[in-house]
Amino acid sequence: MLYYPYGGSTPNLNMNLYATKKTAAEGMLDIALFLANITHMKTVIEQGAGYRYYAAVLTLISFSLALQIVAGVLIIIIARRDLNEEANQKQLDSLNNKATLAIFLIFITNIFISVLGMERTGLFARMHF
Repeated sequence: MLYYPYGGSTPNLNMNLYATKKTAAEGMLDIALFLANITHMKTVIEQGAGYRYYAAVLTLISFSLALQIVAGVLIIIIARRDLNEEANQKQLDSLNNKATLAIFLIFITNIFISVLGMERTGLFARMHF
């Protein structure tokens, strides 16, 4: 039994409510990254084809945006299902694993976007390799 310093018994945790809040938070972070990638894409397009990694960065940003749409759809599907129903649990676990994989791929893709996009900004603009 868990100890609570102010007394009382263990509160009942509504797993469905917890999962829904967690999914909503993931969705908001996905939207923020989606908007950041669109802004980055706009900047790369404005720099033009003369930019050293123009095609690579545009391709990676497009791939990341597509994955973010897939992850967003998965997150919406997960949020709309009731975790407390036993019939949904196996499917929700599978969907959650797919969403996690999509988010991991987005993370890796955005690392490459950041590395390729550092050429003309900040400290790297002043350094000569």
